Amino acid sequence: MHQVIRFYHPAQVNLLKQFWTQSRPDLLVSLVPNFNRALYQSLEDRTPMATILTDLADYPPHFWIEREQQQFFICGTERAVEQAREMGHSTDRIFTTSGMILRPKFYDALEIDRSAERIKLGLKADVPTGLVLFGGEGSNTMLDIAKRVKGGLQLIFICGKNQKLAQKLRALETPFPKSVQGFTSEIPHFMGLSDFFIGKPGPGSISEALAMKLPVMVERNAWTLPQERFNADWVRNKRVGVVLKSFRDVNAGLGELLDPTNFKRFRANAAAIHNRAIFEIPDILESLL
Repeated sequence: MHQVIRFYHPAQVNLLKQFWTQSRPDLLVSLVPNFNRALYQSLEDRTPMATILTDLADYPPHFWIEREQQQFFICGTERAVEQAREMGHSTDRIFTTSGMILRPKFYDALEIDRSAERIKLGLKADVPTGLVLFGGEGSNTMLDIAKRVKGGLQLIFICGKNQKLAQKLRALETPFPKSVQGFTSEIPHFMGLSDFFIGKPGPGSISEALAMKLPVMVERNAWTLPQERFNADWVRNKRVGVVLKSFRDVNAGLGELLDPTNFKRFRANAAAIHNRAIFEIPDILESLL
């Protein structure tokens, strides 16, 4: 992928230069990896540029942070700040936030009757409840998890736009209560009904779960996206959940996660993370302007 990007780099810069002739920003803010070199080089008048990392850490080379660019970086973890420094960027060009950007809805107070809402979904009121979510397109891994989990809990599966997956999950007989949902924009609501989270180690889903004080269970192996491997390590180091080599071991993972002593510690550590990035970044951008 990097070879293709390098090959088309001159064309990218030229295309962006054409765009800047029509739109003259006072500040360029990038929220994408891979193309920050082209973005920076296209700014002939040295318009200030800031890159907001939407991953917990960089995955060098030429992913989020470029070495020889006089620009600003907004980082959501200590590791990302260290990486920017290691690449030679001065402290006055590196800003730290308390986490990743989340939708404002995750900060709204949830005024719900959890027991009543669980019953509406066909679940039990007082059983440990997990939310299984693998992005807007779902994943067949969710079906594998449903087939393996033995019981003693209940799960809410959010399948996104994957209707076939939702149909298969609804038709599957399981030894535990479950609720299968399609695409929804009410993720905070369903997280509010849950006690823990199972999903991929994406920076967004992990941050959303922790914002709702949910311990997490994720997978880290050779198939994990390279830029997401640090996220799983971060979960382990922060002691906010369980990291498995494979979801084939989901029952062992659930045993570790839901052990009363472990769960109390995981939940306390999750609650101790106060991510206010979406409120912090506007002030940073204003200071740059």
